[in-house]
Amino acid sequence: MTLRGVLLDLDGTVYHGENPLPGAVEAVTRLRDRDLSLCFFSNNPLHDGEAYVERLQSMGVDARPGEACSSAAVTREYVDANHAGDEVFVIGSEPLRGYVSETAANVVTEPHGVDVLLGSWTDEFHYRDMVSALRAVDEGTTFLGTDPDVTFPGEDGKPTPGSGAILQAIAGVVERDPDRILGKPSAVAANAALDRLDIPPKECLVVGDRLNTDILLGERAGMQTALVRSGVTDERRLAESDVEPDYVLDSLADIDTVFS
Repeated sequence: MTLRGVLLDLDGTVYHGENPLPGAVEAVTRLRDRDLSLCFFSNNPLHDGEAYVERLQSMGVDARPGEACSSAAVTREYVDANHAGDEVFVIGSEPLRGYVSETAANVVTEPHGVDVLLGSWTDEFHYRDMVSALRAVDEGTTFLGTDPDVTFPGEDGKPTPGSGAILQAIAGVVERDPDRILGKPSAVAANAALDRLDIPPKECLVVGDRLNTDILLGERAGMQTALVRSGVTDERRLAESDVEPDYVLDSLADIDTVFS
């Protein structure tokens, strides 16, 4: 197998919370030693790629400028490219609202008559947000989501409701699924990662802990895939899933077995 690049998930793969997982820092260094291109990619919609590079560096991970991406970064790029001049109403965090404000779209505070409704994670999600969604969505409104993750690991490692849970609540009240969800495993996310890696999909390995985002992205895009057991996927989920990784590793520390 010829590999020229690796797409690395973050939470549950490289770190938990503020702490790198055992052997992860060294594993990234060994990937560097193989002269591979790296892209670190999180579905967390609170930070862009630059912020993730800084976070990884603070943990001792050899991450370099331009090598990280996130659902927030993908959303910013997608809105900028596809909704210039449109009015966008955001149900999400203040950081996400700030990223979208950097685009050629217009972020508005009132939902009536908007062109785009963007849904994402916020710990302040409220009944009034569902009311706003109802006011925002009509037949001509584009409904976008940052990422499909129903849960993510909290500071204590236990599952916490994520963007996917909020999108389900919005979809239920407006009686319509999102037109597009932009984070992993979407083609938009895959293309963003491949643009940063600058390699063909068949020469890329995806490493992550989620079957329905990390591994599914790789499967759909024609990449090699490696699931790590250090995150959310247990043996039951792996056995029951239609998504089958090419490799199953206990953790990123075992990445060398892919090349043996």
